[in-house]
Amino acid sequence: MKWGIIGTGNMGSMLISTLIKSGAVPAEQLTIYNRTLEKAEKIQEEFPNLKVAQDLAALQNNSDIIFICVKPHHYKNIIDALEGKWSEEQCLVSITSPVAVEQLEKVTPCQVARIVPSITNHAWSGVSLFTFGSKIKTENRELLKRTFQHISTPIEIKEEHIRVASDIVSCGPAFISYLLSQWIAAAGDVAGLPKDKATSLTENMMVGLGNLLAQKVMTLEELMEKVTVKGGVTGEGLQALEDHIGPLFQKMFEATQKKHKEDKKHIDL
Repeated sequence: MKWGIIGTGNMGSMLISTLIKSGAVPAEQLTIYNRTLEKAEKIQEEFPNLKVAQDLAALQNNSDIIFICVKPHHYKNIIDALEGKWSEEQCLVSITSPVAVEQLEKVTPCQVARIVPSITNHAWSGVSLFTFGSKIKTENRELLKRTFQHISTPIEIKEEHIRVASDIVSCGPAFISYLLSQWIAAAGDVAGLPKDKATSLTENMMVGLGNLLAQKVMTLEELMEKVTVKGGVTGEGLQALEDHIGPLFQKMFEATQKKHKEDKKHIDL
């Protein structure tokens, strides 16, 4: 099986690196393309066995499964550039939530899937979100899932839930990182804890929490119950959170849903 990745930005380069390093895709079976060739060639320095295509047509001719890892408004340029060259045997994979599989099926004869990755896949962990088109063959569906099992837990998601699921899986690490940065700063402001010490304690706490959840030792609700002692410090802290957090997360999801709808309006394939 020959793989192609168009676009070597943050997510494209992350997929190239993790798929090769995890053993999911042999480097010699991978062709990459970037509009600025020097960026693709820089990646080739790290993985000499992969191929760098000089243009889109060269990648398309040499790939069975093609990932489009560019911003949503650039999809049309790629589809138009390769019009008439697509094959029913090829599988086209979008990695962005605003571009629906149905849209790609309308403008190409390809089998289509959407896989939304997460930065956590860098550590061969976390989730990848899958949506499949109506024409994809069973063998390609299973191949994609098996491949991404090397770096994530593949989960199928309905089209109507793709944005909110992406907020949790793909945007979530950034959202949580922001909250934790505020947490660390407050520990210094209120109690004088040095930033490096607060950062180390927080990072290790998060790793431990992740392990508890991964091992199914307890649920989030059970964890809060176990840590909270009647009349204790944890209870006071939780009450402060409850008193002040308000509609924070509702506002966050409303903002991302609004942006998603705006992005979809501007996508014309």
